[in-house]
Amino acid sequence: MAGRMISERLRSWLVRGLKNGNANRLPVFLLGVLTLGVYGFIQIADEMAEGEIRNLDETLFLMMRVAGDPSRSIGPGWLQETALEVTAIGGYPLIILTLAAVSGFFIVTERYGAALYAVLSVGSGAVLSYSLKQYYARPRPDLVDHLDTVHTASFPSGHAMVTTVAYLTLAAIVIGYLETSRARAYVLSVAVLVAVMVGVSRVYLGVHWPSDVAAGWALGAAWASFSWLVVHMLQRRRGRML
Repeated sequence: MAGRMISERLRSWLVRGLKNGNANRLPVFLLGVLTLGVYGFIQIADEMAEGEIRNLDETLFLMMRVAGDPSRSIGPGWLQETALEVTAIGGYPLIILTLAAVSGFFIVTERYGAALYAVLSVGSGAVLSYSLKQYYARPRPDLVDHLDTVHTASFPSGHAMVTTVAYLTLAAIVIGYLETSRARAYVLSVAVLVAVMVGVSRVYLGVHWPSDVAAGWALGAAWASFSWLVVHMLQRRRGRML
């Protein structure tokens, strides 16, 4: 009985202060993204485990290096510095700081469900990313020197996955309060653009294979969609009970 009361209270807190936007189309859209994301990740993981994607990885990887001198990245000198700054957006320190600041705002404005949802979605996504890195244990690219410090395995890209989860999660919360489709499209586009820029920077800096990043994007989008779908279903259930 006590366990049921705690569960009901948790669900009530989770959906409080959140809005869904278009409640009819949202589940279909989220389920589609979830399905495609999981499928894409599994396909990339299988190809990576069998070594069949190595040639494509090397080809795409070297496209970001000077022809005949892979030790040098393409573009002017300032581009490397810019890539380091962009890739920091997907680092855990900045993700945690952003999540703490946004969640704090939701708490002081009494939108407790939004804060709880953001923390659970991003936190669980980070745990999943780290667990998969441990499972696959893919070595980092060995064709060039790394232009950024790395401490974990390569597959999937944690920066790409966690950035995708974090910014899509925050975008989903904001979208629920927007009235026009143009505003929703803008917020979603910004979230996607940030995730893409961070992922590309990881390849440019030589610390990830392109397939690592693609897998991170796919699973990140799937996890963010799954998290939002769970909240949506809890909201609908709560609405039927009232």
